[in-house]
Amino acid sequence: MADAYPKAVLFDLLTALLDSWSIWNAAAGSAERGRQWRGEYLKLTYGCGAYQPYEQLVRDSAAAVGLPAAAAASLTERWSQLPPWPGARELLQALRPHCKLAVVTNCSEHLGKQAASLLGVEWDAVVTSEEAGYYKPDPRPYLLALERLDVPPAEAAFVAGSGYDMFGTAAVGLRTFWHNRIGLTLPAGAAAPEREAADLQPALSWLRTFQTLPH
Repeated sequence: MADAYPKAVLFDLLTALLDSWSIWNAAAGSAERGRQWRGEYLKLTYGCGAYQPYEQLVRDSAAAVGLPAAAAASLTERWSQLPPWPGARELLQALRPHCKLAVVTNCSEHLGKQAASLLGVEWDAVVTSEEAGYYKPDPRPYLLALERLDVPPAEAAFVAGSGYDMFGTAAVGLRTFWHNRIGLTLPAGAAAPEREAADLQPALSWLRTFQTLPH
């Protein structure tokens, strides 16, 4: 069977491709505190809609779970150490000859571009919530990336790292693979992804046969 890739693949950056959990945990001082902090941060970013300064939301979420301001500063200092998940670079290199590649990330412009550069691939678009003016899952960041790529939603795929992305991708019409690395629960009311796995390996076979699959 001939390969049937989508014209473009869009990626969540900080949970689908990069292990941001590890640096949040390190900055918080423990995995338990890091997960509490990250959970509060996700509620703030996915709930606020219009863009508010990312770094401020990081500080506010740290304070909300009882962490000192130094934790947020430590997170920023560790940003260049964000490790790719196993298989992330390999997946991107395998897709590069076949698809346009883009990032859609809930982040500031500076930190988003810095993080995207850690994957070692030439991106066709890097869209941050700061640039779009809205945080995911508002449809506008996804739509801005598709506009930059000049690809309609029906001919693109999204690789999510958070279940909250399913609200946005469903609204836009993006078929979605959820790289659910740490076993998160799908938020109430969110559409189920087309595929879900705890690692990235199944994403390549899904994308390779994308245009032939029922959905």
